[in-house]
Amino acid sequence: MKEVKAFIHRNRAADVVRALRKAEFTTITVVDVKGVIRALEAKDQEYSTELGARVMTEVKLELFCGAERLDEAIKLIRDNAQTGQPDSGSIYVSDVSLSVAI
Repeated sequence: MKEVKAFIHRNRAADVVRALRKAEFTTITVVDVKGVIRALEAKDQEYSTELGARVMTEVKLELFCGAERLDEAIKLIRDNAQTGQPDSGSIYVSDVSLSVAI
């Protein structure tokens, strides 16, 4: 099993989730986080006194899937998270050694 973490611009999150759900990916979590990725517009950033830097609210999307669907998940995220800017976010993949149902 794989864990996919994607940090994407907030205004692209709905399209990414919609595409993943349409492809029947079901274990998706979306969380607003403060990041230092390039803003599409200066108005999207704010100054964080905690971090001492300009930040913007971005989305961290977490998805779990089988290794056989990893390439599909990455493609869906990349295709739907594009903003037209050089830095539209990042995708990270980790191995999951155990999954236990509660």
